[in-house]
Amino acid sequence: MPRPSTSALLLALAVTGAATACSTSAPATLDPTDAATASVSAQPSPTESLLPEQEVTGSAVGALADGFPTDLVPLPAGAEVLVSSARPVEGTDLLEISLNLRTAQDAAGLLEAVRAPLLAAGFAEAAPPAPEAGLAAQTTFSRGDGSELLVVGVLDRDEVRTLTLGGRVRPATA
Repeated sequence: MPRPSTSALLLALAVTGAATACSTSAPATLDPTDAATASVSAQPSPTESLLPEQEVTGSAVGALADGFPTDLVPLPAGAEVLVSSARPVEGTDLLEISLNLRTAQDAAGLLEAVRAPLLAAGFAEAAPPAPEAGLAAQTTFSRGDGSELLVVGVLDRDEVRTLTLGGRVRPATA
């Protein structure tokens, strides 16, 4: 019988080793490189902000927003401002406003506190025959060509009134 050559033996061992290595059912594992580890475990630097920069929104919580037209809509006595806003309407001289407040004042008195300055400023009132369901009072004020319009609603719950007012007005300085 002829003797196999050394190179044939090495070739047979290499093929057997390769076949054995490929036949495992264990999942492959890879060692992460330093770059992969660095990107996974990146930490923010102490000077990096995790929140976006504060935008100027024209809104305020617990206070009247800058530019809110208190000459047209003064804060009723004893009322607590929940949130308010005052934003210029692009391309016009109008201001878009909103006001949410809470008070123990009765609904009629609260509505009168809003009504008097608006009527004195030339607004006309158009109240619906009855407020929408759930509201103790509701009315609308408009002035001029109708571009100035405010809608007011008063919710009465548990001896506390919440007033919501919103719309567009022309501030006194315009």
